[in-house]
Amino acid sequence: MGTTLGYVSLVVVLIVVVALVVYLLLIIKALRSASKNLYELADGLDQIVKDSQPLPEKLTTINGALGELLTGLRSVNGNLADVAQLLGR
Repeated sequence: MGTTLGYVSLVVVLIVVVALVVYLLLIIKALRSASKNLYELADGLDQIVKDSQPLPEKLTTINGALGELLTGLRSVNGNLADVAQLLGR
């Protein structure tokens, strides 16, 4: 009876060890996949940085043009207000 209990214990320990090995192998696989995804994400972020380099210069130009447009639109708005006042509206 003692040897039967020993064999059962050995089988249970073996099952636990195999389950842990499988579990750890799945964790390794998931971590490698996550590592690959992180490298792709880092490359994408580097590309975004490169693509957005000329934005400050372009935005300065656009901001200047919009400032001129604002001045013109304010002038038009004043003229339209004068016309509306003359028409009594």
